[in-house]
Amino acid sequence: MVSDYHRVLLIFVDGVGLAPAAEHNPLAQLPTPGIHGLLGGPLTLEQCRQTEDLLLAPIDANLSVDGLPQSATGQAALFTGVNVAKTLGRHITGLPGPQIRRIVESTNLFLAASQLGLTSTFANPYTQTYLDSLATGKRRPSVTTCAVSAAEIPLRYLADLRRDRAVSWDILRDRFAEQLGADLPVVTGVEAGNHLAELSTDHRLTVYETFITDMAGHDRLGFTVADALARVDGLIEGVMQGRDRSTTVVLTSDHGNLEDASHRRHTRNPVPLLVWGPLARRFEGVESILGVTPKILECFGRQDESLH
Repeated sequence: MVSDYHRVLLIFVDGVGLAPAAEHNPLAQLPTPGIHGLLGGPLTLEQCRQTEDLLLAPIDANLSVDGLPQSATGQAALFTGVNVAKTLGRHITGLPGPQIRRIVESTNLFLAASQLGLTSTFANPYTQTYLDSLATGKRRPSVTTCAVSAAEIPLRYLADLRRDRAVSWDILRDRFAEQLGADLPVVTGVEAGNHLAELSTDHRLTVYETFITDMAGHDRLGFTVADALARVDGLIEGVMQGRDRSTTVVLTSDHGNLEDASHRRHTRNPVPLLVWGPLARRFEGVESILGVTPKILECFGRQDESLH
């Protein structure tokens, strides 16, 4: 049966691995009061544990494929439960091409949630300019956009962001507004987390993504690692403050990057599976990013081997 009580908020943070505390690991060296408030320490391997309402575990993102894991295949694997890298024979970077898009459009977390009769939403706002560029082929959609589109989930727009009913990819809205040339009120990371937590109370499944961490790890878009980490940490603190007791928060990534400041490449480190809330113990035993979507659906009552 599908419980009428539980909700899940999935926070996808691009390019964050889980590694030991070390001098070159920014997650161990930079201040993260939100994460410390949750874990009692930094987001490192040493903090892995499981209690009744909290889990931190390392999960594999390499998926038995040689080379460094990449965004297109990693995100597709995360949101579908399909080992896309193994299917295609390699890790594929950037935005998904036609083969990956077909896989995502045929099976994904949003589609499966809809089949269970669950209300779901994608918290990130879209702009008409971006949507027009997709329609004309000037840009390729992200994995999450493919998944949302396939499930025909209603989109959020700038108007929703202005009403605090969406959270932009940069969390604070400053870079988002700068790119658009739009007049948007800037918020703190904690405020953005509060907005995300409030939004999650209206849906059984809420998904949010940010890629500032991967951009910072690659030294792109002008984000420093310290700035990106502070934004994500504030978001986590805000979600902790505003989370309804019926909501389980799941935070994970697609591949490592930010956790190793000795270079600007991806890593083969595991990624964190950080879960807090009433269903945290349900995520025990998830071994790789392939298991996240099936486990979320299992929490709602679906056990489907096609998503393993």
